[in-house]
Amino acid sequence: MREYRVAVVGAGIGRMHAEAFTALPGRFKVQAICDLDAERGGKVAREFGVGEVVTDFASLLGRADIDIIDVCTPPATHLPLARQALAAGKHVVCEKPLVASLADVDDLAAAARAARGTLMPIFQYRFSNGILKLKRLVDAGVTGPLHMATVETAWKRLGAYYAVPWRGKWATELGGCLTGHAIHAHDMLCWIAGPVASVFARTATRVNPIEVEDTAAASLRMASGALATLSVTLNSAVEISRLRLCFHNLTAESALEPYNPGTEPWTFSAMAPEIGHKIEAALAGHEAEPERFTGQFKRYHRALETGGPLPVTLDDARASLELLSALYHSARSGQAVDLPIAPGHPVYRGWTPSP
Repeated sequence: MREYRVAVVGAGIGRMHAEAFTALPGRFKVQAICDLDAERGGKVAREFGVGEVVTDFASLLGRADIDIIDVCTPPATHLPLARQALAAGKHVVCEKPLVASLADVDDLAAAARAARGTLMPIFQYRFSNGILKLKRLVDAGVTGPLHMATVETAWKRLGAYYAVPWRGKWATELGGCLTGHAIHAHDMLCWIAGPVASVFARTATRVNPIEVEDTAAASLRMASGALATLSVTLNSAVEISRLRLCFHNLTAESALEPYNPGTEPWTFSAMAPEIGHKIEAALAGHEAEPERFTGQFKRYHRALETGGPLPVTLDDARASLELLSALYHSARSGQAVDLPIAPGHPVYRGWTPSP
């Protein structure tokens, strides 16, 4: 089993990545922490026993002792850093949102196809045992078709959070609560329920004096015909994330843990006793694995070793960005937006407003 050597770039959310990689010894070794703030990078390095801190991203690219560049920097920097790392022959892991437009993700996908390395986006919420049990039930045909789903993201982000200079700005954060907070729960919905066909959304800035939205509500029609509603606020005294999916044969409801709604306990309420027996039989073979980042990275190592599909793909990231594009365009236009979004669409090259 090969051990892949990682440079974590960005010591903010990158701290959690370093923690997860360190939890998988023999599979990964964090070789370096890279951050413009050497003191912040050093703090993360000391916490996880990483021997090197650098402040120059370019210095990582030619190093033979680094196999993976893990991009955990502010969203507007993802595209150039990922491009450079791919061009240098590295594997690349990149935080959400992957890039700022469908045009950018299509460009990055072309670069990845031509590169020696792979590119894996981050959607760690998929890799927790509650949501994995639901995916198992869907794949086994136990759930039947989905009729209706609701997704709630009710978090609290006030002044101290937005004191970080790049947050709350279109140019650097690329969006607000839809882009930076609810994106994971919305990805979970699409992972389970399939592609979105149509979107109608409203957004508002009601909580914080920022450029971007901190409140949103949307109605979705899935390609399957199922309906879904999304609600997001950054002013909830009690923080929760919740998914509730009403299938023909059962209703699935997530845990309320705001930053890990995929974890157990999930409840699966059967429409009839015989469905309950099928649920029990289908879940009997479920084996719990590490969750969140550690769960994604463990599967990532397996894919690198076998050449199998990555646990999160560029197609997954593209679907997330397409939903974001549609949500923002609907909110601004006051009209429903049909998907897919083609290259000639007004938001194909970006959902952020013009300066």
